[in-house]
Amino acid sequence: MAFGQQSGPPATAKQVQELLTLLHEAGHSDFRDARGPMGFTQRQAGGKFSRDEAAGFIEQLQLEAEQADAAGLAPEPVAPPTAARPKAAKPAARAARATAAPAANPALAAVPAEELAAELQRRGWIVVEP
Repeated sequence: MAFGQQSGPPATAKQVQELLTLLHEAGHSDFRDARGPMGFTQRQAGGKFSRDEAAGFIEQLQLEAEQADAAGLAPEPVAPPTAARPKAAKPAARAARATAAPAANPALAAVPAEELAAELQRRGWIVVEP
């Protein structure tokens, strides 16, 4: 097998569409956006999967969705990559915001910082203690 080639028959159009739908529900805009968090290869980020790969990712996303529903959590939508990003706040303003008011979401205020950090890392974020 050549480098970067899929092993096995290609995924059906139905599988690819179902996978894309599940990725949208998980808060990703497309395959490339989900590359890091999902662990996609460059080929997979281009939307090319084998049947087995697609079935595995579909199963993984369905399981995560079921677990999120059971925990009462909804995935936060991810901003599309073309959206304008706000400029970074100055350190003094950032510190003032952090200490000024409690979290906007009271449910998150009840979750220990270690659990929040672990969940963010699981989703592909880098977490650094202030």
